[in-house]
Amino acid sequence: MIAVPGGTFLMGSDRFYPEETPRRRVKVDPFMIDVVPVTNAQFAEFARSTGHVTIAEIAPNPDDYPGMAPAMAHAGSLVFHKTSGPVPLDQVHHWWRFEFGADWRHPLGPDSDLDGLDDHPVVHIAWADAAAYAQWAGKALPTEAEWEFAARGGLEDADYAWGNELAPAGAMLANYWQGLFPFANQCLDGWERTSPVRSFPPNGYGIHDMIGNTWEWTADWYAEPVAKRKSRRGACCTVDNPRGGSMRSSYDPSQPEIRIGRKVIKGGSHLCAENYCRRYRPAARHPEMIDTSTSHIGFRCIVR
Repeated sequence: MIAVPGGTFLMGSDRFYPEETPRRRVKVDPFMIDVVPVTNAQFAEFARSTGHVTIAEIAPNPDDYPGMAPAMAHAGSLVFHKTSGPVPLDQVHHWWRFEFGADWRHPLGPDSDLDGLDDHPVVHIAWADAAAYAQWAGKALPTEAEWEFAARGGLEDADYAWGNELAPAGAMLANYWQGLFPFANQCLDGWERTSPVRSFPPNGYGIHDMIGNTWEWTADWYAEPVAKRKSRRGACCTVDNPRGGSMRSSYDPSQPEIRIGRKVIKGGSHLCAENYCRRYRPAARHPEMIDTSTSHIGFRCIVR
């Protein structure tokens, strides 16, 4: 782990997606954070020590998912599959497939394994799995504000963790999708899927892989930023150590009919591209259902 000094910073952005607004002044206390996301090797040690079974390894109960086809009641997880050509970018079923038998040990499905992936971020981790690991390790999951403060590395109000250019002088500084998503990945960064931790330069605090590679769970329920809610009441001030809302109030504006609680994930992944999901930035945020695991979501821990 590495020490993050804490302090006041401008959180969010007014230049990209509406859920990141408003850009606001936030204060966080000092904390320690994992230098890299939790790897397959580290998660394997946790699983051996505790016998933990991840959500992806447990068949869903149809009673919990009204309308679910009985044939889907098998353990598994969502795996990304590149398409053969352009598809509508608002129809994620073209590239996401629920694979029976996919889990953290079998990241691409039951016939895959972790050979050569010990130092890659663990994936197919639902929120409860990340929280269980953090508790076992004597740590915690970061709040959204803590995560973003650490990701910025002391760089004030820049679009990216390294400045205002995505690829300065053509340099690939994180694992994201170069080319047209979801069918043409040029792999200029050297990786089609996840990359080993520390494959790219650290940020100003010495932390690796905060941007791209895998999304990372936070402790916060998804909600509008506190500053946005306060602005409606005419209040304006620095927010100290903000926390997310509640499970009851967490939501995804694009799917209001789904009542499963959502946590904030941060950092983007190897599937973020200039033509789709430009969330390879510290300010970016996304709501993820707590029962969901995918081939591009992992996590890291902090100690306060």
